[in-house]
Formats: sequence, structure tokens, C-alpha cells
Amino acid sequence: MNFPFELSAAKKFDAAGFGTNAVDYLIRVPEYPVFNSKVELDGYIRAAGGEAASAMVGLQRLGLKTAYIGRFGVDPEGEYGLQTLVDEGVNIAFSERRADAKTQIAFILIDARNGERTVIWQRDEKLAYTESDVPLAAAVLAKVLHITPHDTKACIRLVRAAKAAGAIISIDIDKVFDGIDELLPLVDVCIASPDLAESLAGLNDNRRVLRELKSRFGCPVIAITLGASGSIVLSEDSIIDTAGFDVPGGCVDTTGAGDAFRAGFLYGMLKRQTIEKSARIANAVAALKCRRPGARAGLPTQNELTLLLKNI
Repeated sequence: MNFPFELSAAKKFDAAGFGTNAVDYLIRVPEYPVFNSKVELDGYIRAAGGEAASAMVGLQRLGLKTAYIGRFGVDPEGEYGLQTLVDEGVNIAFSERRADAKTQIAFILIDARNGERTVIWQRDEKLAYTESDVPLAAAVLAKVLHITPHDTKACIRLVRAAKAAGAIISIDIDKVFDGIDELLPLVDVCIASPDLAESLAGLNDNRRVLRELKSRFGCPVIAITLGASGSIVLSEDSIIDTAGFDVPGGCVDTTGAGDAFRAGFLYGMLKRQTIEKSARIANAVAALKCRRPGARAGLPTQNELTLLLKNI
């Protein structure tokens, strides 16, 4: 099945991301600690993350042209986070650093038994955009605008400008937020977590949840990520189930797997693949990400992705 919309033919970027960036401190423990206990860690690392920024890195590593729109603090974390985007080739012309803000951070506990993670995070309110200061010039430069709706009013204004310029709008959503009834009807590709889908629709059957979301918001393509089990996508009146992939070498860390899925799905769309093929690519990218700790280290190159898809 083809995507039910057309991509712009000529834009400076294939995709632009607006939303969170972060610096993660990943702590690997033998097992998740119980309350009021002590556990010796196996090791820890610092790594860049954040949903929108990591999705742009994923697309860039697959050979597409991307830009990131976001804010960093004037602190060591901000310097590190911004440099990681530069090193990956993501355009940062619409990113900025604020002297009065601290870069978003997260402490992430990784259970060594299965790679599952628990995230403890903090975002400085001074990193937020308003309707008046969101960089609208970025909206006209990309075929796809991919957003996380943390600064909802700014998001809505940027989305409206992007749609007026012919962009496809994609959203990464994991919880209900103020303004959802205004923003989601503007979205073309809605990729939700199971928790969001269930809490929003009050249902626990994925097919019913998809149809409820479609009825309420009208997004042309709606997907729910299902972790190792794969994904489920609704477009028009067709539901597409796609199995997950085994992680090559075993799952080390699930941090950023959802971001990787979104990067893979948008990659397939931007390469004008079918929805079925795009979902398969998305699950493959997510599995490959889980090979290594952190949100980005395991993100595949185009050759690595091709090799996995060829061998399955």
C-alpha cells in the first residue's frame, strides 16, 4: 500500500526535527534494584539522546539530509550534545544555545538481563519555545517535519507553516497533552506508544485503538510501536501488522528504540517505499539500534540496514 499523500519534490532537507535533545547518562546494572537496596553497577557512559534529535541522526546515518531545530544550554552538556549533531552531519543552523538554561539530561538505568531501561529525566523550562520565537523559516525547507509536542503552541505554529509550504508532518507521541485536539488533526503520520494509545482511547485492543484515533483525529497514517513484537499501522481502512526483528547479537539497551523506529519509518516513506516496506525497515532500524548502549550508537548505516533486511 502506498502512502496516501505526495512528498515535495525539491527541498533543502529531507527532514527537519523539532523537539527534544538530551544528554543521557546510562548506568548498566545486573538487575533492576528493588526499593531501599544497593546494587553495584556494571558500567556507565555518557551519550547524546532526545527523541527528535536522535531521529534526525538516524535519518542522516541512512544517507538523508536533515536539520534539527532545538535549544541547548551554555553548559558542558550543551556543547557535547550540539557537537554530536555536527559530527553526524545534521544541520544545526536552526539550533541555539541559551545562557540562562541547562541542557536536558537523563539518567537511565539499563537492566543487563534484557536491555530494558528506566529513564529519569529533567528538562529546563527555559529551553521551551513560544509561538513568537519558534523559527518559522525552518518549516519551509524540509519535505518532512518531525515533531515531539513538548512546546505545543510553538509546535502548532511551526506545523501550520510547514504544511503551507507542502511538508508532510510526522509526530512522535507518548502521552496526552494540552492542545492535542488542535495539533493531531494537522498530522499526516502519527506514531504512538502503546501507553499513549491506551490512555487516549481507553482501549487495550490495538486495532480498536487505531480506529478510534483515526476517527477522532483523522491522521492519514497511524502507527503503534510494540517493542520486540513489531508494530501495527492503519492507513485508509487497512491495518498492517509487522513483526519485530531479533537484535543481532542480543539486546543490549532499548533506549531510543522508538526514535529509531520513527527514523526507519520516515526513511522508507522518503524513499517512496510502500507502508508495508517502511514498517519493515522501521522495525529493522529499531532492532539494530538495540545492539549498543545509548539512543544513537547502534543506529545503522544504509549498508547495515540492507544487510539485515537481506538476511531475514
